[in-house]
Amino acid sequence: MTGENQAGLNPAVEYHVVNTLGWADLRPLQRAAIAPVLSGDDCLLIAPTAGGKTEAAFFPVLSRMEDEEWRGLYVLYVTPLRALLNNLHPRIEGYASWVGRRVGLWHGDVGNGPRKRILADRPDVLLTTPESLESMLVSRRVDHRSLFADVRVIIIDEVHAFAEDDRGWHLLAVLERIQRLAGRPIQRIGLSATVGNPDEMLRWAQGSQANKGRPGHVVREPATDVAVDVTLDYVGSVENAAEVISRLHAGQKRLVFCEARKIAEELTFELRSRGVTTYVSHSSLSANERRQSELAFAESRDCVIVATSTLELGVDIGDLDRVIQIDAPRSVASFLQRLGRTGRRPGSTRNMLFLALEPPHFLRAAAILLLWTRGYVEPVVPPPAPRHIAAQQLLALALQEGQFGASSWRDWFGDLPFMADADAILAYLREREFLVDDGNLLFIGPAAEKEFGRKYFMDLLSSFTSAWEMRVVAGRREIGTVSPLAIAAPSGEDARHLLLAGWAWRIESIDWDRHEILVSEQPEKARVQWPSEPIAESFALVRAQREVLLGATPEVDLSRRASARIEALRAEMAGTVDPAGLVLADRGVGMRLWTWGGWRANATVIAALGNDEATGDNFCINLPQDVDAVALRAADPKGALPTVAPEAVDGLKFSAALPLHLAVSTLAERTADEAGAVDILSSVLVIRGQGEGQVAANVHDLHGNGDG
Repeated sequence: MTGENQAGLNPAVEYHVVNTLGWADLRPLQRAAIAPVLSGDDCLLIAPTAGGKTEAAFFPVLSRMEDEEWRGLYVLYVTPLRALLNNLHPRIEGYASWVGRRVGLWHGDVGNGPRKRILADRPDVLLTTPESLESMLVSRRVDHRSLFADVRVIIIDEVHAFAEDDRGWHLLAVLERIQRLAGRPIQRIGLSATVGNPDEMLRWAQGSQANKGRPGHVVREPATDVAVDVTLDYVGSVENAAEVISRLHAGQKRLVFCEARKIAEELTFELRSRGVTTYVSHSSLSANERRQSELAFAESRDCVIVATSTLELGVDIGDLDRVIQIDAPRSVASFLQRLGRTGRRPGSTRNMLFLALEPPHFLRAAAILLLWTRGYVEPVVPPPAPRHIAAQQLLALALQEGQFGASSWRDWFGDLPFMADADAILAYLREREFLVDDGNLLFIGPAAEKEFGRKYFMDLLSSFTSAWEMRVVAGRREIGTVSPLAIAAPSGEDARHLLLAGWAWRIESIDWDRHEILVSEQPEKARVQWPSEPIAESFALVRAQREVLLGATPEVDLSRRASARIEALRAEMAGTVDPAGLVLADRGVGMRLWTWGGWRANATVIAALGNDEATGDNFCINLPQDVDAVALRAADPKGALPTVAPEAVDGLKFSAALPLHLAVSTLAERTADEAGAVDILSSVLVIRGQGEGQVAANVHDLHGNGDG
């Protein structure tokens, strides 16, 4: 490497980059990140999957560690997935060894022995998750003040994945508490794929420091002219998709993304039945099964791995030749993450083949590609009003400190915006004895013990709830887990069979007390089932689907089947779209407004109408007979919040620690899309008579389901 290319790196780090890794040069992002990271300022580093973001952050941090003679636990490295931590650990451990530093690994699958060694002899770098950081803070066996006293830097991998759900709010709060223990601002380095609002993402990651003048830098991978090859096809069934995949790209490594575990399992079985070497990875397989699949795939050549979003993030599975997408991802950002898995080798192209199984998913795929060809990427918007996380944090602080002053919680969380309602929440926690007073000092009360105290408050450590599933075991081998529905819902012979890890199994016995299913292998194809829920699609994505129906076509390669399917959909759905405005169609028992606005915007319109009889999905609103065009034009969506049933708050984790009205308000605010509702209610209406705006039920039901 030339001096200009690596200026600022410690000489020992520079030496090993050249001689140990054999790199003649750094990647553009890695060069651009050196100065901002070395400055100690907060940074957001943006590049596609496998773009070298880990090294872009870690090489200059490692240089600081050596130049400034840091000794002790100075660096935290956080990711959203244990599998990603396992994958990163040997790589970062190798880099740290260049300058005689050690790396520890701590997450839910790491046993007590390694944890005790970390506490007895702290590593210089700790790879972990937000939930494990929380467990260290509240554990009686961890001296958290000593453990985190020296922390200077936190690297947040896949920061966009954190920011888009409650785990991100949880992480920010945990970092504020660690920052208080360290007694200094902690440099935050976020690593992200392409996002539509990078400056807002950086400010979000800075937490309470964002409004205190702390400098931050967004560092993007410079644009390069990488060839991209994207094809859209319509195949109509899993069997047809397997046939296409088995015949294409022989001798190459192919990664196939599915939106549902059920489809992943069925496709894996079909590919294996056609003699294709196939592996599978999804969230319901045991960690060992996933590791074996990912390792075997990384070491093979002529093979396929079928996965859900578990392989969308940065787990390294080696060089890929092809990425294939069954149906459509949920967003343009997700598409870009998956596309970035290819084109890593010099001279290769980034590529993706879409194989749609059903018309609704085909239309969504076309819309995503239309948005992508226009340069659109969704902004990452953290879920609003995380009051339940504020309640969890107040309880966690009591566990961490043993007790805290009723007015001193601000010392721990600064001005984090989601703590705005903390005083009202704290009053409720005291009133209901989740926290009890002792001379104005607060500590854990009997209600918290009863609600969250199992296994030393394990339920308080994470911000998400995992669905109950049954373990599937063959002999001594744990295959994975399935929903109880998979064995409770089927009848007849189907009730004795399962499909998991791409293999068919016969159920030999079920132990409901132990949540365990004993199975043996069988050759015939079986069924698999997980619970699924409708997907709330974004305003931009659903509007793009409307544009496709009105004639817009993405500038990608379309198979003959895809071209025919687009034309067929346009003919079938012609009654639902009009270039002059939104279609308001008479359905005989009221009107149907084809909003093409997404479920949240439609729910907000219904709230603005104030009519409980109106119903909607992603694409339309069914209006009762007393609501017409005049009523629509008179509705005001500003401040309108969709109705939330009180019993729905049971699905909001930690809702028991919130007053009911705040829990309901939290869900309502997360359901609303005021901007989309304003757009809908201000649009020109094209009014059609009965029968003119109707379509076949199987085409109208476009909301789609997914189980990840």
